[in-house]
Amino acid sequence: MPERCATTEGTARYRERFADRAADHFREQRGLVLSSIGIGTYLGHADEATDQNYTRAIVRAVELGCNVIDTAANYRFQRSERSIGRALKTLASENGIGHEELVICTKGGYLPFDGSPPRNMREYVLETFVKPGIASFEDFVDGHCMTPAYLQSQLDQSLRNMGLECVDVYYVHNPESQLGQVSEPEFYSRLRLAFEKLEQNRSEGKIAHYGVATWNGFRAPEQSGRHHSLGRMVELAREVGGDSHGFHFIQLPFNLAMQEGITVANEAQGLGVTVVASASILQGRVPDPRAAIQFVRSTPGITTALVGMSRVEHVEQNLAADERG
Repeated sequence: MPERCATTEGTARYRERFADRAADHFREQRGLVLSSIGIGTYLGHADEATDQNYTRAIVRAVELGCNVIDTAANYRFQRSERSIGRALKTLASENGIGHEELVICTKGGYLPFDGSPPRNMREYVLETFVKPGIASFEDFVDGHCMTPAYLQSQLDQSLRNMGLECVDVYYVHNPESQLGQVSEPEFYSRLRLAFEKLEQNRSEGKIAHYGVATWNGFRAPEQSGRHHSLGRMVELAREVGGDSHGFHFIQLPFNLAMQEGITVANEAQGLGVTVVASASILQGRVPDPRAAIQFVRSTPGITTALVGMSRVEHVEQNLAADERG
């Protein structure tokens, strides 16, 4: 019977498939084996051709030694999650690779829409979230919401989109989006309620681990009003989940041009939090992607370097980055 989530045995078995990879290509965290390069699914047009390209790229990435797959509810208006769902079916039927070998990560927070943006934003929010009692208009800050009911709706939607029973890592997506309009005490109060809901989903088996995926939150100066305290977040998780809480992952941009995150990466090691780097090749704006990937994946404290790869040729080029260690 297939496993609901990634497992110690499954991810170890996946590593065994790639004995020819560099010795440090795989890293052990939280009882799982994660590839040091992960595939991201953020960029691209919201059309069928891009959907198909992503599905093929994800399958090829897994075939070449990448078992970390990252997405979000709002990426390409839910189409990226659905492309992952199709790729997972192909991998299971044609390659014999099930979910237990793969670490699937997604995020909730931003309005996701469905296939394309709505013509009337207010009506969309009213009909989809306000009338059903999921959130009020006041809960949204620039298209971002993290009420417990909203995150629940987003998680359940993501599970349906990908055809999964469990997400391995679920991130609150860019919570710093709220800091410009709510006070710091209110912000952490909202985050605490979000963590409480995510802990409930852990107990129900819908997620295995959770955390926050940020863009500016961990890079912003402490006195900027938009800074995230990792220590405080871990303490919130401990308050709602005890010592066995599930706040185990954070994601932040780290690359040759954006190195501010190294401080929090070092802090995370002491707190038992796994760090995943986004924008490893600065969304394609680097002259030598292989060197850029190697820089990120070899930085102490970084477990996985995420690289957006929407085509098979991107996968084949980028996953050669560590062949010789």
